[in-house]
Amino acid sequence: MSWSYATLLALLTVLFALSWSPEASSAAVPGSTGSTKDPQGSLKRVFMKQADASNFFRRRSRRGVKSQDELDAEQRQILAADERKREFHEEKRNEFESYAEEEHDEQDERSRESTEQWREFHYDGMHPAYEYNRHST
Repeated sequence: MSWSYATLLALLTVLFALSWSPEASSAAVPGSTGSTKDPQGSLKRVFMKQADASNFFRRRSRRGVKSQDELDAEQRQILAADERKREFHEEKRNEFESYAEEEHDEQDERSRESTEQWREFHYDGMHPAYEYNRHST
């Protein structure tokens, strides 16, 4: 129980010390120590006049017609995205084709080796080895 009282007392002391420090009032806003700025100054940078805002929204309404430059820029972006997709899929296709070719070559090599082992095992020395390749009737 004494630990909880000690902890509470320590936290209250730190809170009290921080609330009375001179940096506490200006910690959130950098550069405002020592100078009283106009609070409307920062709002002027964020907000615009009503006439400018209405002109902006009138020009950029949802049904507003886009300029030819904007349409061209969008078309260039679409074409660039299509080109990137095409290159990506072509690269993936080439990777798969090379993988499939290597796999096919390895399979051919394994079957050739197994056939060669079978021939060596069954060769009796009496008949030529090519007899296994001929279709006898």
